[in-house]
Amino acid sequence: MNIKNLLIVLAGVMGLIACQQRTSRTAGEKPVDPIRDSTNFTTIQWIDSVEKDLGTVKEGPEVEVAYRFKNTGDHALIISDVRASCGCTVPEKPQQPFEPGAEGTIHAKFTTKGHVGGNLKTITVTANTKGNVYHELTFHINVEEDKSTNKN
Repeated sequence: MNIKNLLIVLAGVMGLIACQQRTSRTAGEKPVDPIRDSTNFTTIQWIDSVEKDLGTVKEGPEVEVAYRFKNTGDHALIISDVRASCGCTVPEKPQQPFEPGAEGTIHAKFTTKGHVGGNLKTITVTANTKGNVYHELTFHINVEEDKSTNKN
C-alpha cells in the first residue's frame, strides 16, 4: 500500500470516528448534572446551627450572617444554588466544589434599612447531597428604628 492510499484510509477512519462522536452527542445525550446524578451525591454536616438568632440591631447598617459546613461524604460537594427568601438578604454562592473532608461557609448580608421590627429570613442551599438536595438556613433579627437620625 502506498502512502497516498494509506492517507485516504486514515482520513476515512477519522471521518467515521468524528461522525460517531457527533452522533452520540447530538442523539439526546446531555451533560451529567451533578445535582441530579445520585452516583455523585455526598453528605453535608452543618457545623453551625442552621437557625440563628442575630438579636437586636439598629436600623441602617448591613448585617452579615454565616453558616459553616463540612463535606462528610465520599464525593465532591457541589453547591449549585443559594437563594434568599427576599431581596433584603443577599447570599453568596461558593464557586468551587468542596472535596471530602473540606469545610466551607455560606455568607449572606441582610439590609436592615426599611425592615424595622422582627424579621425571619430563609436561605435555601441546593447541593448534591443524599436524602435531600435542598437545605434551609434561617435567621431571626429584630431591627429597631434608629431614633438618633429622626429630627422630629
